[in-house]
Amino acid sequence: MSVRDTIIEKLSVKFAPEHLEVIDDSHKHRGHAGWREGGETHFRVRIATRHFDGMTRLAQHRAVMEALDAEIKGGVHALAIEVLAPGAPKQLPRDIA
Repeated sequence: MSVRDTIIEKLSVKFAPEHLEVIDDSHKHRGHAGWREGGETHFRVRIATRHFDGMTRLAQHRAVMEALDAEIKGGVHALAIEVLAPGAPKQLPRDIA
């Protein structure tokens, strides 16, 4: 299973998101710290879930990082997290799609 698929599975099970996107941005970081041949080092996560209701942004990000602890320790170098309010527009801006 790819790292991306593992991230999707773990976040889906843990948070039952209304919306979840996991984008492998590794190709944009070629030659940067943490990059390696084959990718799967730099990811962007966009998630909307009621699980985060009432949590601070910091607590939301910590919850995602905790859920993906093994992947981060296992080679994911960078993880950009965008928490969306449930029901918010879900279209990615063109510059990060």
